[in-house]
Amino acid sequence: MASQIFLLPGEEVPSELLPATSGTSALKLGPGLRHVPPSSIVATVAGSLSVDKKKKAVWMENNTGRLPHLAFEGVSKKTRPQLAPGSLIYAKVASASKFLDTELVCYNPATGKSEGMGELKGGMVFDVSLGMARRLLMSKQKEDGGLLILEAIAESLPFEVAVGRNGRVWVNSAGVMEIYIIGKAIQETDEKMLDLAEQKKLVQRLLKTI
Repeated sequence: MASQIFLLPGEEVPSELLPATSGTSALKLGPGLRHVPPSSIVATVAGSLSVDKKKKAVWMENNTGRLPHLAFEGVSKKTRPQLAPGSLIYAKVASASKFLDTELVCYNPATGKSEGMGELKGGMVFDVSLGMARRLLMSKQKEDGGLLILEAIAESLPFEVAVGRNGRVWVNSAGVMEIYIIGKAIQETDEKMLDLAEQKKLVQRLLKTI
């Protein structure tokens, strides 16, 4: 059974808690820890230290991506949305540090408005490259990003989309088939580096399957 102790960023792991190692079995450091020469192991995030002596491994357990109580538009601690484990959130990074939890907010700090951010319900999430995510976020996708995939789909299907800079794209539409087709069209455009004409043909072909 793994033993646990709570540590703050910058605190050293007590040496007596570390698994014994030998010349043939090195200590395995997991997330949230770093080695400080010559022999110190230091926490980089706040959380519980987990130690598995059989596997000679040690790591930090913490909830990254912290949402403060007032991270939503126009809410107080009493009216803050109650998010279930596994909820999908569209948010901005308010602050980030290798020593602290990343802090997220679900509104535009400049306007105080949510502007589409918050919990995303329904739909599916698709992975794309970071480059594709940046292109999808451009205000002039066709001119600056060489994309018309969403414009072409919108001519035939109503849908919602939220694009994260982390390469995650959330899509929602009338049904599962529609959502899947839209997501796969975005992914195929990315993976095959389709030009504008090829994107039009792809949309035409996929829409015939509905």
